[in-house]
Amino acid sequence: MNNNATIEKMRQMRLSGMAETYYNSIQSANYHDYTTDQYIAMLVDQEWEYRQERKITGLVAKAKFKQQVSILDIDYNHPRNLDRNLFERLVSLDFIRRNENIIITGPTGCGKSYLAQALGMHACQMTYKTSYFNTARLMEQVKLSKLQGDYLVLLKKIQNTQLLILDDFGLTAIDQMQRQALLDIVEHKYDNASIIFTSQIPVKEWHGLIAEHTIADAILDRIVYSSHRIELNGQSMRKMKLKK
Repeated sequence: MNNNATIEKMRQMRLSGMAETYYNSIQSANYHDYTTDQYIAMLVDQEWEYRQERKITGLVAKAKFKQQVSILDIDYNHPRNLDRNLFERLVSLDFIRRNENIIITGPTGCGKSYLAQALGMHACQMTYKTSYFNTARLMEQVKLSKLQGDYLVLLKKIQNTQLLILDDFGLTAIDQMQRQALLDIVEHKYDNASIIFTSQIPVKEWHGLIAEHTIADAILDRIVYSSHRIELNGQSMRKMKLKK
């Protein structure tokens, strides 16, 4: 049997993980330690893990996070009103399976974006399609896409995600076009997927922020009542680190 030919066939069939494992086992001659069933199972397991790793890498790249962060590095000791029990329940990602939202509010520097992105990164690792947007930049994309005639393409891209993160919601004024786009996004996501909002603005002020009464009612009705709320406070973590 020509092992090199077998390895090449594996690669042509895009069984790269299996090909690499097969090659390494031949080089080390450790395949004698396995029964036939065990060896086949090992090859299949390696191929599956290889594909999972590639899938996760692709999901993280497509999410376009601002930072590469981890739920393992979250600081629960800093005094900012972060309920560890609540957050660790959210880490289970049941909120995605139930199509629920999360709203994280608090002053600048208290780690809102970090927490949202940590959940997003974990969702990618669990193979959920995730997209991260700074809200103001997304609204600029909306304006541009409407001018260029590809608004529906942008909307479809957003709609295809299972977890949408809208960071720094409410920092800039929302005009009529943006209000309608936000309603389009929220309406599609309602009962179909999850959204994480982060904002310096308390939720009770969002109605005035969105401004147009009817659209504000429609948006908030779909967001707030199906949301887990994390209300942070305290000094800026960035300032505290600089002082130290």
